[in-house]
Amino acid sequence: VNLRRAEVRTLVGAGAGAAIAGTFGAPLAGAFYAFEIVIGAYTPASIAPIVAAALTGTLVAQLFGQQPYLIQETANVAVETHHYLIYAGLAVICALVGIVIMRAVALVEAGTRWARFPGWARPAIGGLCLIPIAMLSPQALSAGHGALHADLMLGTSLGFIALVLLAKSLASIVSLGFGFRGGLFFASLFLGTLIGHLFAGLLQLAFGHPVVDPYHAAMVGMAALAVAVIGGPFTMAMLVLEATQNFSLTGAVLAASLVASTIVRELFGYSFSTWRLHLRGETIKSARDIGWTRALTAGGMMRREAHPTHASTSVAAFRQRFALGATSRVVLVDGDGHYAGIVQTAAAYVEGTSSDAAIGTLAISKDAALTPDMTILTVMKRFDASGADELAVLDDGRRVLGLLSEAYVRRRYGEELDKSQKELFGE
Repeated sequence: VNLRRAEVRTLVGAGAGAAIAGTFGAPLAGAFYAFEIVIGAYTPASIAPIVAAALTGTLVAQLFGQQPYLIQETANVAVETHHYLIYAGLAVICALVGIVIMRAVALVEAGTRWARFPGWARPAIGGLCLIPIAMLSPQALSAGHGALHADLMLGTSLGFIALVLLAKSLASIVSLGFGFRGGLFFASLFLGTLIGHLFAGLLQLAFGHPVVDPYHAAMVGMAALAVAVIGGPFTMAMLVLEATQNFSLTGAVLAASLVASTIVRELFGYSFSTWRLHLRGETIKSARDIGWTRALTAGGMMRREAHPTHASTSVAAFRQRFALGATSRVVLVDGDGHYAGIVQTAAAYVEGTSSDAAIGTLAISKDAALTPDMTILTVMKRFDASGADELAVLDDGRRVLGLLSEAYVRRRYGEELDKSQKELFGE
């Protein structure tokens, strides 16, 4: 079945949204996850299928007796206005912790590549490294659901929570750094809850009385760290709202999520998923689809140049072959057939130009050229850097394949951008 890019993204978003909705029993959170993380925009064309998939996922999970992953918030204390400032501080801490974890994963992953371990040895060594961490706290290997109940609902000490926080962070870094499959979504929820609970406990120790409710702080920390690592502030706000039915807490969660998201984008620039793509050579910062920019290459857009002119040709012979106005530019090659620049036809007719001189003396853009695999974004940057109106496309041996004009490249970019926007909005 031939599907457009936008349709494929909608299908992937619907599947991801349904899975999140079914897991957490939160259809709104699932829908916003699809919009913010997968599709990258809220569009009329995707609302109906995404929402339908999220609702279906929730209903199917309920029919099979699936218990929601998230713990229920049990606090009865209202969130007051000054709590927003306190939770903003918690959001700053979560943002910094998220950046540290993401950097650490990248460093460990780079270290394992530098060590040149065989493919089978990386996960084996990673598993060995996890053994002492698991012996320190088996909760480090958990997804987090049962551990949350054990640590928060049963009143575990702050020291033990700090230990589990450290162990779980190390386990996540080792697992991903040594090539285990998976991400940090569930780990970020677990770690954020621990940070929030630890934050509330430390405030109580510092001031001698409860400053914020530990369960509220756990929910805010969960959302803030998840937003720092994964992205999607509205996703986490809806998740907390559907889990707690607490609108005042949801407002604090949304504020903290926005603070965490802003800090991460300013200091780091990426969520975890886009950061890992960045490490593999991608340059995206969000879920926005830029696949079409990679499909448009210089080789696909160029105008074929079958018979380039020798640079040693005299100006007089050039005038006989190319009349003024017949063509604007001519590609030149040297005696070995290698690229030697581009000459503007009008330059050969300038008064005072010697008719016996070699046309190669009038050539421009000798060092500025394109390769056929360059994407349209790279091509436009090359045009901006060179200041040329047209550039030659060369193979690895600097032989001329074709010619590409800046005007045509800009027009193609505008056409594809408009097409992409229309697909996004279902037009």
